[in-house]
Amino acid sequence: MTALLPKNVAALLTRAAEPEFAAWRRNIVSLAGCTNPIHLVGGATVVDTTTGEALFSYASDVYGGRLLTACGNRRASVCPSCSRLYRADTYQLIRAGLVGGKNVTESVSGRPRVFATLTAPGFGPVHTRRERAGHVRACRPRKVGESCPHGSPIGCHERHAEGEPRLGEPLCPRCYDYAGAVLWQAYAGQLWHRFALELRREIARRAGLSRTELADVARLSYAKVAEYQRRGLVHFHAVIRLDGPDGPASAPPGWATTALLMDAIQAVVGRVRLIAPGVDVVATRVLRFGEQVDVRPIAAFGAGERLTSAAVAGYIAKYATKGAESAGAVDGRIHQARELVMLPVRAHVLRMISTCWWLGSLPPFEPLGLRRWAHMLGYGVHFSTKSRRYSTTLTALREARAEHRAEEQRTALGISGRTTVTVGQWRYAGRGYSPEAALLAASVREGGGPHGA
Repeated sequence: MTALLPKNVAALLTRAAEPEFAAWRRNIVSLAGCTNPIHLVGGATVVDTTTGEALFSYASDVYGGRLLTACGNRRASVCPSCSRLYRADTYQLIRAGLVGGKNVTESVSGRPRVFATLTAPGFGPVHTRRERAGHVRACRPRKVGESCPHGSPIGCHERHAEGEPRLGEPLCPRCYDYAGAVLWQAYAGQLWHRFALELRREIARRAGLSRTELADVARLSYAKVAEYQRRGLVHFHAVIRLDGPDGPASAPPGWATTALLMDAIQAVVGRVRLIAPGVDVVATRVLRFGEQVDVRPIAAFGAGERLTSAAVAGYIAKYATKGAESAGAVDGRIHQARELVMLPVRAHVLRMISTCWWLGSLPPFEPLGLRRWAHMLGYGVHFSTKSRRYSTTLTALREARAEHRAEEQRTALGISGRTTVTVGQWRYAGRGYSPEAALLAASVREGGGPHGA
């Protein structure tokens, strides 16, 4: 990299001498250090809708032949800059559903609402770090003479340190149910859907109503995010709220309490079941959530600790920008089987990826697209989702930001207050940076400039 630096500097100096350098530089800086921008070629014109007058025109030629726009990737491992913006938007979306704002009434802060964590079941014992009263305990003490069917010890007396590579690894890889783990991952989104349906039924039952009658007096809203564990399976963290029939705009009936919501969630999680298909070499499995379920009211968290709306929103937003790389997987898709031997991953993750590749070739599992999502260890649905009435949307937040920037541009051009429309045509022309643009983008990242700077 050092050997190439003088060449990059020379290219940047050459670019600086060109007439359109200022516009080119503004375009790079406005990306806030995006690591993999999209190139567009074309042009656009701002037109006054009342008079038809063309007020302002711009084309990619002004920016050195190509207009660059941010990639918008949510994952911090792919683009730290764009993921920061996605994280900030997710924070605002979650927080609006807890305290109001963004066209959501502030009365939601008084509604029954909880923070729930639903876990994956066990598919075999794994190395884990256990603590009690601030002291690290042995991983998995075993009884004398106890061993697995393959003769391997099924206990571990070590006290693992934080971040130790073995954490999440099976004690006996040959005993670990990799097929079951991958299928659970693939059906996790459907399990959540069934949980939400069953939770509505349970709330209606406790209120002495049918599910149809419940819709006339109360509505269940939620926002959730998936978090990868070291063993490669996801947990769901969710804010769950009870409103009136019109969502945030209406209050729920008096019987709708936080205690009722918490009890209903605890009762429902253990009942949710889903049958995964099987074949001669893969048994039919009954998929469910894990036994560990954590449900807490937003008002309090543990002994003397407050679980504030801001803390919940920040927690969910943090995991919205992470993917399977937090479990040691890879960022990009795997296209051919021969790529498996070159993957820089630990043995457990490689076995999960290989199981996705193998199951994906079997006809009963083809609809799951397991090969397509092998790099995600079989989990192929959205990481962060919400019900329709929970709060605002990411699209609305992005549109508001785009309108704000457009108004800033109209003010700078002296056409603020006029009704305008932008007419243009753009086409995709590539991705990435030229050497001199990469040097400038790196300096922007180090400076931490915001999008739109």
